[in-house]
Amino acid sequence: MEWKNLYRGLIMGASDMIPGVSGGTIAVLLGIYERLIASINGFVSKDWKKHIGFLVPLGMGVVIAIFTLAKVIDWLFEQYPGPTQFFFLGLIIGVLPYLFQKADAKHTFKSKHVILLIIAVIIIGLLGFFNPNESAVIENVTMSTYILLFFSGFLASAAMVLPGISGAFILLVIGIYKTIIAAISELQLDIIIVTGIGIALGIIVMSKIINFFLTNYYTATFSIIIGSVIGSISIVFPGWSTSMTLMLASIVAFAVGLFVAYILGKVEYQE
Repeated sequence: MEWKNLYRGLIMGASDMIPGVSGGTIAVLLGIYERLIASINGFVSKDWKKHIGFLVPLGMGVVIAIFTLAKVIDWLFEQYPGPTQFFFLGLIIGVLPYLFQKADAKHTFKSKHVILLIIAVIIIGLLGFFNPNESAVIENVTMSTYILLFFSGFLASAAMVLPGISGAFILLVIGIYKTIIAAISELQLDIIIVTGIGIALGIIVMSKIINFFLTNYYTATFSIIIGSVIGSISIVFPGWSTSMTLMLASIVAFAVGLFVAYILGKVEYQE
């Protein structure tokens, strides 16, 4: 078992609770994105045993983070959204040099790859202009609610696998983010199970699609991944606070995020 993946899963699980931050982006930051995609695909094949050591600790970390940090993350996002998002902003910006290095962009990127990168930046960046209204928690759960939860989980998890697109943000757009957060906090197993099945299927389907493109069009796919990560900056950026205290806290959080990205880059990309 690769128990190092436990802490990686904790970071990914915590980030997935925050609208605007993509679990796929965090996987890229941690240097495990390609292997994650390959392992998910391998897990649903005859060679599934080879991938247990990688996926099980990672999955454990994600689940532990979701169930233990749901209230904490929700509280931070509600009370201190600026500093929280600036921390992740620092992470994203700080890791970009390593991503270009990993893609060997200086030698492999041609004009078509730069165009793909720009297109990805624009498409993901445009998501930042969405301003979804937070819906109330669904209390009267019916069969149509379960269907909504299943497909919402499917769409959100497909987004989670794509760097730059936040699964939590998708849930906000659909209008069930608070319902799922409440279900996790209160251990409403029916909602958790139905949504979980949708999430699992969405991850498998999207991973197969991404794996195909990484295998056959590596440089083009990586240019889109980098563009998506850059584009996510506009989604994560919360704007400047009018409070001097919160502004200073945001600047400190951003600096901490940059420092953590530097450390992760040294550990994950140059080990």
